[in-house]
Amino acid sequence: MTLFLGLGIAGAVLLALSLIFDGILEGLFGGVLDGLFDGLLSLPVIAGFLSMLGFGGAIVLGTTGAGTVAATAAGLVAGLVAAWLTWKFSRALMRDQTAATPRGDDLVGTSGSVVTAIPADGYGEVLLRLAGQPVKLAAKSPVPVERGTEIWVEAALSTTSVAVRPVER
Repeated sequence: MTLFLGLGIAGAVLLALSLIFDGILEGLFGGVLDGLFDGLLSLPVIAGFLSMLGFGGAIVLGTTGAGTVAATAAGLVAGLVAAWLTWKFSRALMRDQTAATPRGDDLVGTSGSVVTAIPADGYGEVLLRLAGQPVKLAAKSPVPVERGTEIWVEAALSTTSVAVRPVER
């Protein structure tokens, strides 16, 4: 029982250490193993296997009348399942892609409204939507634009300012 609990605890400690040292085993031997096992030698996978081998074996040994061999076999099965699930989960997380980060140029052609009146050839403020989020930017217009007027973005002058024109209907 002590051996199984020791393996389980060692696996849990290795899992905690994998937050810092993950990738070390895959980088051994000058990169010879790089890509060969496709993440199967990562520390989280090994830690999951070791923990479930130990704790699974301890559970079977403590709750049933089965001997050490049966407990080891049950622990091996539980460890292999945990290692496989950890490997699949980590691969799914690594493939997770996000959409492209929006840029200021993405604002060109969008409509919004004036929050602070814009004087002729001066700056005011407009409220726009960038990637579904409200964004308040400084705005410049060649003509005066009153507060609440609907505007159209003509150009992105900087990361915090745009050139606009009032929408004519």
